Amino acid sequence: MISRRNIRVKVMQTLYAMDTMEQETVKPGTATSLLNEKLDQTCQIFTYILYTLARVAQYAETDAQARANKHLPSAQDLAVNTKVAGNDFVFQVLGDKGFQVNLETWKLRKYEDMDLTRKLYNQLAETEVYKTYIAEPSREKASEKHIIEYIYKNILEKNELFRQHMEDTFLHWGDDEDMMGILMGNYLSKPQLFNFLQLISREKLEYAKDLLTTVINKKDYCMELIKPKLQNWDPERIAAVDMLLMEMGVCEFLYFPTIPTKVTINEYIDLAKAYSTPQSGQFVNGILDNILKDLQQSNLVEKTDRNKK
Repeated sequence: MISRRNIRVKVMQTLYAMDTMEQETVKPGTATSLLNEKLDQTCQIFTYILYTLARVAQYAETDAQARANKHLPSAQDLAVNTKVAGNDFVFQVLGDKGFQVNLETWKLRKYEDMDLTRKLYNQLAETEVYKTYIAEPSREKASEKHIIEYIYKNILEKNELFRQHMEDTFLHWGDDEDMMGILMGNYLSKPQLFNFLQLISREKLEYAKDLLTTVINKKDYCMELIKPKLQNWDPERIAAVDMLLMEMGVCEFLYFPTIPTKVTINEYIDLAKAYSTPQSGQFVNGILDNILKDLQQSNLVEKTDRNKK
């Protein structure tokens, strides 16, 4: 569910944090603990988005009650449709024990902004898509799924207040934002198979921890391979993130046999472009490509077919 790219970002951030820490504060397990915190945040963000989505749907009942309790409610006030509050997907996610465990463990309910929830619901209620949905007397599975997708893609994702709320609430929201659409699609496709207590597969979690520890343990060897390639570059002008990405790339060449070298290079080019300087993509590409050629000439790169493993 969570991509390797997302995991690489978390490992990069962890390594960067470790490099900026005073050595006396670094203890055995510090790196892994930091990585777990960053991976947890991805899971927290997804859980919170689903919670927000459910709360927006449930606000139909809050709105209906508030209107009915007016001193002189109009006929329209007394006829507020609350169908979306009982949406099948909302009912399923709120009834999921793993989802509830995550809400309690991470205390996510405290982040809800009721005024924002109200504004999101009011925005939804004005749309033709919503009006068409509540006008349908039955609950067709396709219609139930479509309105939830609509709330996420057209109400939450496009609302600047909600995006600002996420940015203010979750430190690395920007790193995880793109991943949320994929996770939401996965959930809506097969909600009954979704395990909220294992949003990151064991394979991906193992990869994350192995990549982190390998880069830390093999740092000196990686630098022996990287430094000779930096002769034409001013060390003072090489971004710290670039160095970390190259170390990670070299480790994937040497110690992760199921990841094709082309995938490694392309991934770290993209990360350099996204998280470092405008020239970093080209720089990281050139250095990793040169190192890879040397390693291949020395028969040090062994790759296997992941599907045959």
